[in-house]
Amino acid sequence: MTSSSATKPVSGAKALPITALLGAMVSIQIGAAFAKGLFPQVGAQGTTTLRLVVGALMLAAVLRPWRVRPSRAVWPWLAAYGVTLAAMNLLFYAALATIPLGIAVALEFSGPLLVATLASRRASDFAWIVLAVAGILLLSPFVHSNGAIDPTGVMLALAAGGCWALYIVFAQKAGAELGSQTTAWGIAIAAVLVLPFGVAQAGSALVAPSILVSAVIVGLFSSALPFSLEMAALTRMPARLYGTLTCLEPALGALMGFLFLHEVLGGLQCVGIAAVIAAAFGAAVTTKPPVPSPE
Repeated sequence: MTSSSATKPVSGAKALPITALLGAMVSIQIGAAFAKGLFPQVGAQGTTTLRLVVGALMLAAVLRPWRVRPSRAVWPWLAAYGVTLAAMNLLFYAALATIPLGIAVALEFSGPLLVATLASRRASDFAWIVLAVAGILLLSPFVHSNGAIDPTGVMLALAAGGCWALYIVFAQKAGAELGSQTTAWGIAIAAVLVLPFGVAQAGSALVAPSILVSAVIVGLFSSALPFSLEMAALTRMPARLYGTLTCLEPALGALMGFLFLHEVLGGLQCVGIAAVIAAAFGAAVTTKPPVPSPE
């Protein structure tokens, strides 16, 4: 009796951060699906602007980043972090306008996967790069599948992955001083940078009441909610477990694309996504612990 009672709280304590992280990943993909629904009204750039501006305001209200002022030494890293965050979101949403959500997420995942494998410097870990490249080729326009894949969208998603790789480096540099406030500062900088693009594309439509309601939903599911859940998870689980679980993001993206956007993938595309997930999983369990995904 005593032994059984003692183990239940421990199991619950272990399950809580895993549940929180899975909730964060599902939330991000739901937010992306809702964001894609805004494209017909305000375009990809307008949606990016709404997502970052609303997300920045929500995180500012929760984290109050002004209480921690960056030093002169960290400002260049913080600025670079904001720039890459802005570019990554613009590129990813532009890709999302022409290719399915699951494929876009899988292609973008190439960035952190490359950083993780190159950081290990072990010859065996290059097998994960080969597997990831094979998966990416299956998702590319060069392989015939049930549906044609826009080559521009593929290149934009891969470029977003490159920005994600840079984001990892800059986030580590800025986060060493600012900690959890880094995301709030970075999203605020990114929101300011993308604002001219959104205004140029959508104009006054950005402040239409019906659009703002949808923007709040996108900001909540894409930034505020997943950030809070992810922070709760990261403080209670090993970094390697975090990295292993985040490998599920491409699959979750495909699932949310199917449920909310009615995006049906071909057999080879599903195999390609599975290859990217397997490569990310292998890298997570055999190389250095990865860093958090962008919010």
